[in-house]
Amino acid sequence: MRYQIVTLGCPKNTTDSDRIVRELEHAGHRASGDRQSADLVILNTCGFIDDARDESRQAAELLAAERLPGQQVVVTGCWSQIEREQVIAIDGIGATFGIEAWQEIAEHAGAVEAERDIPETSIGIGPSAYLKISDGCARPCTFCNIPAIKGRQFRSVEPDALVREARDLVGRGAPEVVLVAQDSTAYGAEWGDANGLARLIERLAAESGADWLRLMYAYPGFVTPSLVDVMANTPQVCRYLDIPLQHGSPTVLRRMKRPHNMSMVRGTLDRLRQAMPDIAIRTTFIVGFPGETESEFQELLQFASDAEFDRAGAFVYSPQDGTPAAVMSEQIAEDAKQRRHEELMMLLADVSARKNRRQVGRRMTMLVESEPGQTTEDGEPIIAGRTYREAAEVDGLVFALGEADPGEFRPIEIVEAMGHDLWAELVD
Repeated sequence: MRYQIVTLGCPKNTTDSDRIVRELEHAGHRASGDRQSADLVILNTCGFIDDARDESRQAAELLAAERLPGQQVVVTGCWSQIEREQVIAIDGIGATFGIEAWQEIAEHAGAVEAERDIPETSIGIGPSAYLKISDGCARPCTFCNIPAIKGRQFRSVEPDALVREARDLVGRGAPEVVLVAQDSTAYGAEWGDANGLARLIERLAAESGADWLRLMYAYPGFVTPSLVDVMANTPQVCRYLDIPLQHGSPTVLRRMKRPHNMSMVRGTLDRLRQAMPDIAIRTTFIVGFPGETESEFQELLQFASDAEFDRAGAFVYSPQDGTPAAVMSEQIAEDAKQRRHEELMMLLADVSARKNRRQVGRRMTMLVESEPGQTTEDGEPIIAGRTYREAAEVDGLVFALGEADPGEFRPIEIVEAMGHDLWAELVD
């Protein structure tokens, strides 16, 4: 059977789609070059926020409406986990699966024997590949429905399996391996290992062959001294850390049931910067959380300004069914949420642009991502990629005149900051 997968949502969903592909390939099925020649179309959905559920619903309706004779459309992922009845109600959907239904999908497609461990093979990938190190989340955040979807416990993947998969990703052409999880710093927590992530990174650096290892989705308060030390002293580890903090007001963070000791948060940022003065730190914030006063919002603005994050994103709060925050009193009006979001994004953009300007004159290494043959309007060859300071898909790019293949590392000098992106020159 020939199949095609359509993936919505975050990088963690991308890794789930990879798992589905591996199960299907192991069972003898093959990917289709286009939807028209596919016997089975698999939609891997996201259900984290309202916009994601709307996008998933629209994609499912479109795929079902456009399916060809003899073609089957199935839906999996977070949205089908939490709103299965709505998926089933769409005319033309052949089957629905919840999260982590990799083997079930392979069996549905006619698999004889679905593989139960992380397999030894991988799909074709680009210069950067995601490695999901654990799943599930036991944190009590009042705004988040991930624990209800993924399970209220951590499930770390065995280190040996992760080393095998990382080695496979590198062998398939990905010099950068990006570690992702609902909470990456909880890796090994169910085994009682407070330094499980640090030890895993050491093994991956020693055994995977990756040139770059990047860490995403760290939890405030669990960036241990051991982890900071490993990041600072392991050449393969990008001096970059993503720590979603969600807010800067202690009272809002208490209502969110997030770490609200701002002295601890500032101490963590200080330790990271003392150990790695050139580290790039990324975070995300939520504006318009129930009960957020103007004073609390000003606390967030002040914190975001003082902390000077290299990269930051912000989301407007959206109530999620089944979460405590959805039934809290004092829900914020949409116009107030949008105003605050715009104000915060302007501040974050100014800070990021200022940090980018400080990079002018620095010599760094760029991982090329662009395909060969790209040119400017004047016909000059141009390449695009990232330094250690930019994560794939969420941060800016670095551009330079010249030619290189994707996956190559090229030495560059930053010559201009363009707000979100950077302009560089290739150097010898």
